[in-house]
Amino acid sequence: MSKDVHSDHLRHELKNLADTLEEVLSTSSEKSKTEMEKLRNRAQSALQDTRARLGESRERLAHHTRKAADRTDVYVRDNPWASVGIGAAVGVVLGVLLARR
Repeated sequence: MSKDVHSDHLRHELKNLADTLEEVLSTSSEKSKTEMEKLRNRAQSALQDTRARLGESRERLAHHTRKAADRTDVYVRDNPWASVGIGAAVGVVLGVLLARR
């Protein structure tokens, strides 16, 4: 799946969780015990699903970060002078931007 599909699905999960919790909080005094138990179970299920999705997203992000760091390490080892030049250019740009403040 693409990154956009994952983030859209995660947004949907979080919205669903928020809507369920909002319903539980706003109607808690009006509902019977069995209705409250159903809402509570639905909220608990939504929370568990959202936690699972967040865990998957965190693991995926960590994996992509490690891959990028490994590729960067290989590039720097293969092209040390180019890496120094890129670092110097980034430093100059940051210095100019910070001096403007």
